[in-house]
Amino acid sequence: MYSSGKAWLQAPEKRVMLFGMSGLGKTHVASMLRRSGAWFHYSVDYRIGTRYMGELIADDFKRHAMKVPLLRELLMTDSVRIESNITFDNLAPLSTYLGKPGDPALGGLPFHDYKRRQDQHRAAEIAAMLDSDHFITRAAEIYGYRHFVCDTSGSICEVVDPENPDDPVLRALAALMLPVWIRGTEAHTSELVHRFDQAPKPMYYQPAFLAAAWKDYGRTYPGPVDPDAFIRWTYARALAHRQPRYAAMARRGVIVEADEIARVAGPQDFVDLIAAAIDRQDRKED
Repeated sequence: MYSSGKAWLQAPEKRVMLFGMSGLGKTHVASMLRRSGAWFHYSVDYRIGTRYMGELIADDFKRHAMKVPLLRELLMTDSVRIESNITFDNLAPLSTYLGKPGDPALGGLPFHDYKRRQDQHRAAEIAAMLDSDHFITRAAEIYGYRHFVCDTSGSICEVVDPENPDDPVLRALAALMLPVWIRGTEAHTSELVHRFDQAPKPMYYQPAFLAAAWKDYGRTYPGPVDPDAFIRWTYARALAHRQPRYAAMARRGVIVEADEIARVAGPQDFVDLIAAAIDRQDRKED
């Protein structure tokens, strides 16, 4: 979209799509740009949890509430309303709904139920990504925003085919926005694994990867599956699985390092960083 760093700097409308591992600064930078008042922040995870999976999430809450006699009575008489309160900074309702596969006695979901929720998330994520076009137009026409930042889910590389130049989702997105990979180092990966080990959270997996991981874990640890143990065991493997997929996606755009993103203190720092990344990519291709 931008032929050089100079063209980016001079562009009256700047549009970027941030992607990479969760925890490396996508939402931090997108929120900083939003607070500046000049950028529209489109959160894919927020869109997934509200527009596409909000009803599924609320219905799951209601199923649990219906097991409590008092809440059942109130729900049956329309005396209470149960809904999720997802925000850009709190996506817990979506994560809770996705859940973790394993023994229900340990808080897990039966694997077939877990896969169904994974499939729901995949469809929702693709739809939310393609909604970027609508929100770019909406942001400009209604609110007057000229600049647009799309804060993608860490699992974007799992719902597209990065190696396919004709992947319909990536082709559509790259025509709208400059893809920007926030690339971490091995040290960043180790820190993310450490953080995840302290507080394992549900996440989306590419179907073939999930099937293989579930099978391998069962062979290694036969018997009822502890859901937290499974996703801890799987997390580092998932990050390794995603790296080459992110790299393939980055061929459509530019790469910035996580340490560079960490030094961004304001919108102009970000704009200058992207300009430098475009020029780096151009030199690399030459």
